[in-house]
Amino acid sequence: MTSTNDIRRGFLDFFEKEGHARVQSAPLVPHNDPTLMFVNAGMVPFKNVFTGLESRPYSTASSSQKCVRAGGKHNDLDNVGYTARHHTFFEMLGNFSFGDYFKEQAIHHAWSLLTKEWGLSPERLTVTVYHTDDEAFDLWKKISGFEDRKIIRIPTKDNFWAMGSDGPCGPCSEIFFDHGDHIHGGPPGSPDEDGDRFVEIWNLVFMQFEQANDEIVGELPNKSIDTGMGLERIAAVMQGVHDNYDTDTFKALIAASEELTRTRAEGEQQASHRVIADHLRAAGFLVADGVLPANEGRGYVLRRIMRRAMRHAHLLGAKEPLMHRLVPELVAEMGSAYPELIRAQPLVEATLLQEETRFRQTLANGLKLLDEATGDMPAGGTLPGETAFKLYDTFGFPYDLTEDALRARGLTVDRAGFDAAMAEQKAAARAAWKGSGDKASEELWYDLAEQHGSTEFTGYAGHEGEGVVLAIVKDGSKVETASAGDEVTVLLNQTPFYAESGGQVGDAGTLSSLNGLAAEVEDTSKPLGRLHALKTRIVAGSLKVGDTVQQQVDAERRSATRANHSATHLLHAALRNRLGGHVTQKGSLVAPDRLRFDFSHPKALTLEEIAQVEADVNEEIRANEPVLTRLMTPDEAVESGALALFGEKYGDEVRVLSMGRASDRHYSVELCGGTHVNATGDIALFKIIGETAVSSGVRRIEALTGAGALAWLNARDQRLRDAASSLKASPDEVPARVAALVDERRRLERELADAKKALAMGGGGSSAATGPEQVAGYAFLGKVVEGLDPKGLRGEVDGMKQQLGSGIAALIAVNDGRASVAVGVTNDLAGTVNAVDLLRAAVAALGGQGGGGRPDMAQGGGPDGSKADEALQAVRDALQSVSA
Repeated sequence: MTSTNDIRRGFLDFFEKEGHARVQSAPLVPHNDPTLMFVNAGMVPFKNVFTGLESRPYSTASSSQKCVRAGGKHNDLDNVGYTARHHTFFEMLGNFSFGDYFKEQAIHHAWSLLTKEWGLSPERLTVTVYHTDDEAFDLWKKISGFEDRKIIRIPTKDNFWAMGSDGPCGPCSEIFFDHGDHIHGGPPGSPDEDGDRFVEIWNLVFMQFEQANDEIVGELPNKSIDTGMGLERIAAVMQGVHDNYDTDTFKALIAASEELTRTRAEGEQQASHRVIADHLRAAGFLVADGVLPANEGRGYVLRRIMRRAMRHAHLLGAKEPLMHRLVPELVAEMGSAYPELIRAQPLVEATLLQEETRFRQTLANGLKLLDEATGDMPAGGTLPGETAFKLYDTFGFPYDLTEDALRARGLTVDRAGFDAAMAEQKAAARAAWKGSGDKASEELWYDLAEQHGSTEFTGYAGHEGEGVVLAIVKDGSKVETASAGDEVTVLLNQTPFYAESGGQVGDAGTLSSLNGLAAEVEDTSKPLGRLHALKTRIVAGSLKVGDTVQQQVDAERRSATRANHSATHLLHAALRNRLGGHVTQKGSLVAPDRLRFDFSHPKALTLEEIAQVEADVNEEIRANEPVLTRLMTPDEAVESGALALFGEKYGDEVRVLSMGRASDRHYSVELCGGTHVNATGDIALFKIIGETAVSSGVRRIEALTGAGALAWLNARDQRLRDAASSLKASPDEVPARVAALVDERRRLERELADAKKALAMGGGGSSAATGPEQVAGYAFLGKVVEGLDPKGLRGEVDGMKQQLGSGIAALIAVNDGRASVAVGVTNDLAGTVNAVDLLRAAVAALGGQGGGGRPDMAQGGGPDGSKADEALQAVRDALQSVSA
């Protein structure tokens, strides 16, 4: 049997031999078409190549493209599990020509691959062409040798493809496989064409014309080819089965589901097993491509897919969460072709487990209430919309699951009543918001949020993508257009631009469009916490509401910001590990060029502690462990060990970031909605450049990462080299040379101080005395000196007291116009004469106040050094007063 992996590989090998570039599948989230929720066809990633907006280094290509059809107009969700060929996730094999070969070569390739390479019987094949496409009819006849009856002309739009009302278009040629007369149905174009006997396996699109307003206006200058063949359908053909769910990949997934639920995929249970297998693929690949469950947008579609599968697991009697246990089988079947599935396996498993754990409780509560509300309702009855809304609003039971659960019992839901109840709730919420005291200017953003819903952020998965302009705001008011020179705020339906929040600065970048728009996005903010508002300066061209624009985030700036943000998480963990659990984040700034982290701690970090924290962070960086993301409720996150920030507002769901090496848990586990590196090694290097106080009990660390840290270290190294050059030494010798210079300076300073003291005490004052005089019967030695350090006064006065033996000494030092005084009394006189009283007389004469000390020694000073002699005389006079 030819496996699905063999068929995929064989298709790509065939076209590679024919000169086609083998192109990897694009992610499921389209970055070149904002009108699509998910990539739903193989040509979507090449759309701009076909229109000429983008060039590639090849003119022919082939791919196996991941596709999802579960939202918007391309929605097969409700049919999945109940038909042979409906899927939410499927793979589209395709070969493409961008102005290279056209119809003849495309038909030749298809015929050669199917009949010669893969050996399908021509008798089992039938083709269709657009009814006016004589060229394709003749080419098929020439290449295949088919009779006219095997080439069916189809006059409907089924065989004419268009990219939109404007742009490339052209006729199609579809190839059908006949599964045999034992299956009901007729060939295409017949009254029985809706049967399952004849199955389309390949569609060849001939991009031949250009149209405007749905009217063909001419031929394309470069005609192109776009083909699409569903891998699941051709696998069924190649493996000799009629049903896609009987192919090897699905059989393996269903077998795993059967084993875990201990039920067979038979009878009423068959559909449930098929739903689980199909939805497992969709959920796994969506999570791997960056989509996580949410209440809006792509995340909501993913949640619907997950919960539909989980409900069927419940119907099969699964008592515990099931879906995450099937992921290893999915990876085993498809991981070799799609390595991203292997890389994301832990995230896929964790996301499915968390979602199913929560949903099982929701399901149990909802089904119980639903049974109570419909217990007496006859078949064909209708559940009131208000009841369905209560289930949704109060108990979290989604509307579509209510509808799905009742359908099996022949009941319906009053959708109009549900919508009315929803509108009433929104009106009440708006009234409550208007009275909340928010700024009036925010009402404009509330109106926009109510009209358009939240902005879908696509920046976790990439730096670029298209978006539709929903609103333009200028000077606080909505406008329809903006032109060169205008500074406006732009709201888009989806954007890769991260809006400032959680300490991380908003993204910057550019907007452009087909009409010549060139605009600079200077910043991105987040009004109401739901919208991404792009502060934009129009450089050239114009912008209007409804335009499709190409968005490009400044990737280098984002990359540097991501590294700094991830580093703050590692820093937080390192501080807690080294300093204790009392350390909590008190604020942060995450910018492209630096990071700032404020944290609770009662004292400054020592140099050793700073070095330890820095070393710990760099050790985790060098380990280069992947950064993992999970989605949980805040309570679940905290229970799992995630660190939440006190006072921070969190929604119903949070992203939990796990970083660093894991033993029993990862080095860092925190709640965070910011953008982060894929692995800790992407941070490259971490360097603390400052540690200061912010307020009592709060410290701040400033740090750099990556290129910024390296530049800082290089600059410091250059300063060291400059110092070494000045010292005429090597950089390694600088510390010893500096220490020697410091010692030399201290020695010289001591010698200079001694010389100054010797000079001063040698008689440089206006009342220098060679010996004591008698004042009021006491021996008195008084001196005025210049340039003596006031710190040395007491020591000199002690020397003067020793010289006297018994008496009073007074020394006044004049420095830079100020005077310092010290007065000493020998111990035998200290009970009679108080040095403090004598000092205060001198200080008063110098224009000062106070002064103090002990009865035997006192020191003070005054601002007027020119009165030094008068101050000395004031001491004599005070001594006379004591004697009197």
